[in-house]
Amino acid sequence: MGEVSTAVDEIVQDCLAVRIRLIGRAVTSLYDGALEHHGVTIAQVNLLAALGKLGPCPPGRLGEVLQLERSTVSRNLRLLLRQGWIEAAASDAKGLREVVLTGAGRAKIESVLPDWRRAQEQAARLLGAGAPAVRDIASDMGYPPGV
Repeated sequence: MGEVSTAVDEIVQDCLAVRIRLIGRAVTSLYDGALEHHGVTIAQVNLLAALGKLGPCPPGRLGEVLQLERSTVSRNLRLLLRQGWIEAAASDAKGLREVVLTGAGRAKIESVLPDWRRAQEQAARLLGAGAPAVRDIASDMGYPPGV
């Protein structure tokens, strides 16, 4: 029993994975709160921005770049399509083959920028000295795309 308790204690006290997930949720909540009155989440803003950076591309490419599951990408893209922020550049009976950012999508990104910047500053303060490490890790994983 002592060994199990020791293992449990070690994982509960030291696990970086759970702490990173908790920090991720806190940061996401911070951005989502700042963007709420724009009718968009940070996940959706990042999809729009990634699409703006990549140019027309298949939904799967967006998922790869942002490390998102196919269902998450599909759900968010449907909402972005309904809002007119993206459009299908190519589609067939199986669904979207390629999506592109629209002028309305670019305008949405511009409109959220001041609130995004405030959230960005708050997130940087929350992360403190860890903020540059977050950028470095993401860069090592290939984000931002095409840079």
